[in-house]
Amino acid sequence: MDSLTLPSPAKLNLFLHITGQREDGYHTLQTLFQLLDFGDELSFQTRNDGIITLQPDIEGVATEDNLIVKAARILQNQKPDTPLGVDIQLNKRLPMGGGIGGGSSNAATTLLALNTLWQLQLDLDTLANLGRQLGADVPVFVRGQTAWAEGIGEQLQAVEMPEYWFLVLTPNCHVSTAEIFSHKDLTRDTSNITVAAFLEQGGHNDCQPLVLNLYPEVKKALEWLSQYGDAKMTGTGACVFAPFDNKASAEAVLAKAPDSLQGFVARGVNQSQVHQLLNR
Repeated sequence: MDSLTLPSPAKLNLFLHITGQREDGYHTLQTLFQLLDFGDELSFQTRNDGIITLQPDIEGVATEDNLIVKAARILQNQKPDTPLGVDIQLNKRLPMGGGIGGGSSNAATTLLALNTLWQLQLDLDTLANLGRQLGADVPVFVRGQTAWAEGIGEQLQAVEMPEYWFLVLTPNCHVSTAEIFSHKDLTRDTSNITVAAFLEQGGHNDCQPLVLNLYPEVKKALEWLSQYGDAKMTGTGACVFAPFDNKASAEAVLAKAPDSLQGFVARGVNQSQVHQLLNR
């Protein structure tokens, strides 16, 4: 096999509790990553000259700084004496700075695809640990299961969730994760809860009040969506979402959205489509 096309799915944080901050600056947290059946798409074509290319260019992101290229470089370094190369084409559907894992998911799909194409035979634990060098959210996409997360997001426990339909709205703004996690007003002392407690009584997003205060576009989107369901912000924003029992209900609300709000409807899934395709 010398070519492969795979999806790069989005995620939602069904809740996000910030429970503390370590001496190295990383925050400890609890969250539930819900994978979706919607996302970007990546196509890979191997080459034998050691060159890695990525198209198209992403505005404001240097090619070598893109997590896709960084992921490819990490795997390339696993066999430094072999001229492993690849041409990568990205079909971008997910917004940047939306809190739905676009860049992290792209990196994970790259790790999984090139592990197969370059015949590296690395197991999921190894790939997840390599992915963690690129970002705390990468391992959940590498493992490809909806999961409860603790630590800095790397301690994962697969959880079977009802496969609701979600309406996800994208306000016209880019929220900086670094800005939110470094802000003095971020709540950092939420008490730990159990999976059972969350499933029974739910949770909240500690980043949401701060983001709503700093980004009026997110506040406006959340208030609008709250008319139709239990709306929340995912991650550090900017995207907001609400669950629905069926696709038609979610699409009906999306059709009413103001012109200033873009969005999509997707189903929550317990296993990533990437793994389903690779397992075939």
